[in-house]
Amino acid sequence: MQNSKIKSVVLAALFAALTCVVTMYPQIPIAATNGYVHMGDALVLISAWLLGPIYGSLAAGIGSAMADLISGYAHYVPGTFVIKFGIALIASLCFKAFRKVHLNRTLSYIFSGVLGELFMVLGYFLYSWLLLGNGAAAAISSVPSNLGQGAFGVVVGVLIIRLLVLNKAVVSFFPNAKNTQ
Repeated sequence: MQNSKIKSVVLAALFAALTCVVTMYPQIPIAATNGYVHMGDALVLISAWLLGPIYGSLAAGIGSAMADLISGYAHYVPGTFVIKFGIALIASLCFKAFRKVHLNRTLSYIFSGVLGELFMVLGYFLYSWLLLGNGAAAAISSVPSNLGQGAFGVVVGVLIIRLLVLNKAVVSFFPNAKNTQ
């Protein structure tokens, strides 16, 4: 059992690092939001599906927040941690629930990813408006780019996870693997 916990922590650290790197490169700055669009949400979702709600959410939150900090967006770090943690938590728990009622695996990935990413859009809207004080108009202006980023994250995440689950050796390496089948 101790070995399993160590493996989970190491995998979470690895996924946090991967999420950080994929979030940082490439970054497409968005002037209206004072932020950027990136490919990191695909790794946020994959972390959720492969590592489960605890380790996947921690990997997603820490990796994404580290990317903001390193990239000079320190004002987003607390919000990003909570929001990306929330995406992964929602995606992981919803995926498990959808599979429990025997929903098709691919549809479970898609629906759970969409629900997680909708949380992201709402989370950044509220963070920008209420906590950063950017005003409702500025917060609303972030919605289209966040919807685009979320949609891209779901599409890329689902494509990658489907390729991964085809390889039984890869899937069996992850503690949460039985939930991806």
